[in-house]
This record gives sequence, C-alpha cells and structure tokens, in this order.
Amino acid sequence: MSDDRPIIIKKIKKGGHGGHHGGAWKIAYADFVTAMMAFFLLMWLLNATSEEQKRGIANYFDPITIGERAGGGSGVMMGDSITSTEQTAQSSMGAMTIKESKPQEKGSGGPQAETGKDEEAEEATFQAEQASFESIQKDLQSAVQKDPELKEWLSNLLIDETPEGLRIQIIDQQEKSMFPSGSSKMYDHTKKLLEHVSKIIQKVPNKISISGHTDATPYSTKDYTNWELSSDRANASRRVLEESGLNDTRFLSVVGKESKDPFVKNDPFSPQNRRISIVLMRKKPLPQSKQNMVKALEKKEKI
Repeated sequence: MSDDRPIIIKKIKKGGHGGHHGGAWKIAYADFVTAMMAFFLLMWLLNATSEEQKRGIANYFDPITIGERAGGGSGVMMGDSITSTEQTAQSSMGAMTIKESKPQEKGSGGPQAETGKDEEAEEATFQAEQASFESIQKDLQSAVQKDPELKEWLSNLLIDETPEGLRIQIIDQQEKSMFPSGSSKMYDHTKKLLEHVSKIIQKVPNKISISGHTDATPYSTKDYTNWELSSDRANASRRVLEESGLNDTRFLSVVGKESKDPFVKNDPFSPQNRRISIVLMRKKPLPQSKQNMVKALEKKEKI
C-alpha cells in the first residue's frame, strides 16, 4: 500500500543578532534615568535648603489627621513621624524646663532659700526681742536705784529670762514683805515698785502674764485659802499696773498659783515663795534650739 502523506520541510535559521527583542528595555532604562534624576534633585534640594525649609517640606509630606486621635499616632499606620515625635519631645522638655524654672524666675531660690529666709527672720525677731528685754532690765535697774525710797528693797526685785519671756518678780525676803500676812492689800513700797515696772514695760508691745504665789503655810479657814489669796494679790498688782498707764489689752492672763510653783524648791515654807511674777511674753514661741539655750542660761539675778 503506498504512503500518500505530504512531506513538510521546516527550515530553522540559527545565529544572527538582528532579531527583534521588543521595547521592554526602553521602559526599564527610562525608569532608571528618572530615578537618578530624582535622586540628584533630592541631593541638590538638601544642600540648597535651610533647616526650617527642610522641616516645612517634611511636615508637608506628613499625613493629615482627620478627627481626634483614638489610640496611637497620626501617621498612615497610626504612628508618628520622626519629625512630629521630635517636636513633641522638644515641646514636653520645654514645658518641664519652664515649670522647673518658675521659682528661680520669681527670685525665691526654691524651698531651701525659703527655709533660709524663715530662719533668718526668726533669728532677727529673737535678737530684736533680746535687745528690748536687756533695755527693760537696765532701765528698771536705773529707775529703782535713783529712787531713794526703794533702794532698800532692791533685793526684793528679781529679773530673769525664761522660754516664755522676760520675768520680773517682786519677792518677799526675811522680814521684808510685799504684802501683809494673809492680805492682798500691798504695802506702799510694793506699789511704787509696780509703778516703776509699769512705766518701763509700756515701751514695748508684748503681752503680759501675771501670777500670784504663796508659801505652803495653810489658812485656818476653809472659805479663804491660798488659792484665793494668790489670785487676789495677782489682780491687785494688775490694777496698779493699769492705773499707772498700762493698757488693759496688754494683759494675757492673771492667775493665782497658790504654793504649787515654789521659788525655793526644797523649802515650801520659805518667804521667797511669796511673790508676784510679771512675764513679758515673747511675740513668737522660741525654736527648740533657742529654748535649750535659754534654759541653760536661765538664772535668777538680783538687781
């Protein structure tokens, strides 16, 4: 049986470089040139612009936030750009610096400076008051010494300093009393001493505390005891001071202490326990350090 199928001959050309490869390489080359131009343009802009212009360009390309921030940042992926983060940090640091510098701007110098000023003010008050107390003591001493009728009673007038203030005491001595026994009506020399005291202490504004004291000798009657006697003597002294020109508003307290605060601690029956105590109160309580100093130096001095 004969084969009638046609014979097909396929010719393949090999070699040669003149074939057509298409235009894809032209597009890739154009992209490369464009990218290079953009790169060199960016380099030129970075060199030709100022810091403020760079910041403005960066802010221009930052995403704009629409609405309030719900969570993270304001960037495309809810994050902050480097520029905005730096600005926020700088603003926060600036606010902290302003807050911290406010005391210095006012000139206070901070808590330590305020404490120092308070201590200086307290020290100035203490020194001024000490000077006035010393002046009162000297003036009272001079006034009593110049009065011929009172020279023999100098031993009955005692002045010392306590944490509460300057204490002026009129004290009984052996055979030299300020009040008759069991009476609140004072002797003439006691009244004159109180008049001198009144004139001297009128020069200062300090409040005044008066206390009356007796010895431990009991009364024979229950209706009138050493409590009443010490109170009446204190009030009698107050009246003399007031009649001699001392303003009633100066009196802070007038009390009777009976024999509960003896002058001579180991002898409750000593005549020196019978006394009138007048204290010029300090304007401000002494700091503990000053109290210790005054207590250490406290002594009863005879004028």
